[in-house]
Amino acid sequence: MLGMVVRFIVSALVLIVVSWLSPGFVVRGGFIGALIAAVVIAVLGYIAESLLGDRVSPRNRGLVGFVTAAVVIYLAQFIVPNLLNVSLFGALISAFIIGLIDAFVPTVVR
Repeated sequence: MLGMVVRFIVSALVLIVVSWLSPGFVVRGGFIGALIAAVVIAVLGYIAESLLGDRVSPRNRGLVGFVTAAVVIYLAQFIVPNLLNVSLFGALISAFIIGLIDAFVPTVVR
């Protein structure tokens, strides 16, 4: 349970950093807004992975995983519209930045 809490805290911090670095990606509501957005993105990612299989898993960093991450980030804004605002270009850039950050600071213990 503690591992899951730490994972969401790290994910929220990553979203804050990405909002500073990525044009077209805005997280509102400070850390709490980023934490809620991280939970929504995690749930959408879980649903996408269960529907599409391991090809979209974060462990498989291919083109399908990248595009799926961008789509998940873009769709999350419609679930929490007051906390997340993402353009299509912003979703692509943020998926790339999150992938880079995840390569150095993984949110899942491998």
